Amino acid sequence: MTVTWRGVLPAITTPFQADCSVDHAQLAAHVRWLIEAGCRGIVALGSLGEGATLAAEEKIEILQTCRRALEERAPVISGIAALSTAEAVRLARKSAETGCAGLMVLPPYVYAGDWRELKAHVLAVMRSTDLPCMLYNNPVAYGADFLPEQIAELARECENLRAVKESSGDVRRITAIRGLLQDRLEILVGMDDAVLEGAAAGARGWVAGLANALPRISVRLWEMACGGKVENAAEIYRWFLPLLRLDTKPKFVQYIKLVQEMTATGSARVRSPRLELAGEELAAIRQLIQQALENMPENFRPDMHPTWAKAV
Repeated sequence: MTVTWRGVLPAITTPFQADCSVDHAQLAAHVRWLIEAGCRGIVALGSLGEGATLAAEEKIEILQTCRRALEERAPVISGIAALSTAEAVRLARKSAETGCAGLMVLPPYVYAGDWRELKAHVLAVMRSTDLPCMLYNNPVAYGADFLPEQIAELARECENLRAVKESSGDVRRITAIRGLLQDRLEILVGMDDAVLEGAAAGARGWVAGLANALPRISVRLWEMACGGKVENAAEIYRWFLPLLRLDTKPKFVQYIKLVQEMTATGSARVRSPRLELAGEELAAIRQLIQQALENMPENFRPDMHPTWAKAV
């Protein structure tokens, strides 16, 4: 299975049962549905997947479930994040053994380090297997900012680096990386509320959050944005933006899982230290989601999950 690093690649949520163990049956059904909806692969164990709360053996079991569920229909990309370089390398190698088609490489948790340290960490991970890798740049979340010149340096020194998930919030980064490297790397939008701007700047893919609940609409938006149908894409984008912006908030996991619950595509359960929303915050986010769903253009409704469509 080959990763093209193009199209919509959902960063999947991790479903939990009532006792907060991983719900593997729901996980398998979820990833199959995402691919049936037109997504080009899935990214597991990322921030949205609450990877930091998962034990090492749980991570491998999640990857195994995704691989079995999808067989050879779509690639599984493993998010690689850890406190230590050695731990990250172990997870990368285990991901390769499990049959993953690629890796999404993050900076180390907690200690961001300077450029020399960051470079050593990500190169060690990327060189630990033969799998193609996507560098994840999210300076707001992780305190480490891979500048375009640094990304170009990594690309020159590591053939395995094939893509960048750009989540700095500055779409000019896409233009800058493309200017330095031309087509050497694929660039993917990493923030849901920058998807139209990112496509216009030359991104070839979207690592999407709200696609967990609304994959067909996400795919339609992306294909229109990349296919020259900007006015049609803008129509979807204007309606979608209140939901897409939930991906950029500190409680983005709780918010996106609540969208899943309200669209019958998942559960709002999260694993501590996160807690489910409550009180006024819950009421406000539910109202925002409900208003967006009620105002959904009629021609988008057939794209919804069948269970949700029957309920409205």
